[in-house]
Amino acid sequence: MPISSSLRPVAKKKRGVRNADASRAAILHAALDEFSSVGFDGARIDRIAAKAGVSKPLLYDYFGDKDELYAVALREAYVQIRSGEMALDLDALDPATAIRELCTFTMEHFRTNPWFITMLNTENLRHGATISKLEDRREVQSKLLEKLGRVLERGVAEGRFRDDVTPVTLYIYIASLCYFPVSNRFTLAAVFGVEFTPETLRDHALRAADIVLAWLERKT
Repeated sequence: MPISSSLRPVAKKKRGVRNADASRAAILHAALDEFSSVGFDGARIDRIAAKAGVSKPLLYDYFGDKDELYAVALREAYVQIRSGEMALDLDALDPATAIRELCTFTMEHFRTNPWFITMLNTENLRHGATISKLEDRREVQSKLLEKLGRVLERGVAEGRFRDDVTPVTLYIYIASLCYFPVSNRFTLAAVFGVEFTPETLRDHALRAADIVLAWLERKT
């Protein structure tokens, strides 16, 4: 399962020189790879340590047990997509363009980081047992919701958007429309013969934006 470029393995240094930050990054990279490939139950600490090039005792020193490491990896999955969204200058765009920008970003993130979707699938199979215990789970999402709130406010002020949509509802619609073709790409290919390429997924994202904008449109 491919991992985003920001999580590519950290170059190893000679024993005794490798610093703590590099070791933690390597462990986190290996943990995301392991948990997204075989799920929580199938993941093994010894494989994660071996992939990271560290000893199991060192891994435990940094992240505690398997549950704690999984929690850190799951949080990192959310932090990465939120960081990418924060890099979008939605406040500088007109409301419709901002929606299109977020749709295309969301689709591209799902496409290039399929491990993100498998991490979410794993956590949902676990009934949200870990995410519900992360103390800052809502704070991680808050900045995106603030940005979406401002987009909606501008759209309403310009008379373009309806005034009964919340940022959470808007994001759920966008994420849902972008999630399905990536999460179900193998079954869609087998059942319907539909092959999603980067180009067709981008087109899908633009059509998803059209759907969302039609729903947001203020009815006169």
